[in-house]
Amino acid sequence: MGYFANAAQILINFAFGVLVFLIVLRVLLQLVRANFYNPVCQFLYKATNPLLMPLRRIIPSWRNIELGALLLAWLLSALKLALIFGLFGQRLGLLGLLVMALADLLDFTLMLYIGVVFVRVLLSFIPVERGNPVVPLVYQLSEPLLRPLRKLLPTPGRLDFSPMLVVLAILLARALLVAPLLDLGMRLAQAA
Repeated sequence: MGYFANAAQILINFAFGVLVFLIVLRVLLQLVRANFYNPVCQFLYKATNPLLMPLRRIIPSWRNIELGALLLAWLLSALKLALIFGLFGQRLGLLGLLVMALADLLDFTLMLYIGVVFVRVLLSFIPVERGNPVVPLVYQLSEPLLRPLRKLLPTPGRLDFSPMLVVLAILLARALLVAPLLDLGMRLAQAA
């Protein structure tokens, strides 16, 4: 059972990870007001609309944030955790599962931002084709995090230390927000 459960866990993490990635990226790109006509944005909308259109009829957006998309990503994280724990014969209480799913979604988003910052740093070192549709999106996603730090930090020469500090802040957020939230969820899940 152990080998099959591990293989199933990998497949569950992959399948739900792809879905949550598409939904979270869509929300983040809406938040930074990315160009809707960008081919990457078009793909995201076409890939996620079948899941989100029914929710949009029920759950309205709020201040450029698609609440239905956030709810769906949260519920997908909860379902993923329930399936994984179920594989190993563990049942979780609903409240604990929802708290753990919130921690999982927050962690996923923070790790996504670490990836965006790393891609931004790589783009500053390598030449990229001008018409590449990913480049403006990477800049739009990372700039709200990097800009405030650039105003505070001196830039000696052409060195920009803001990406390093953003990654450090994200890692601290994972340690100080995600880990305690996950622990709380585990305690609540096991108490039920």
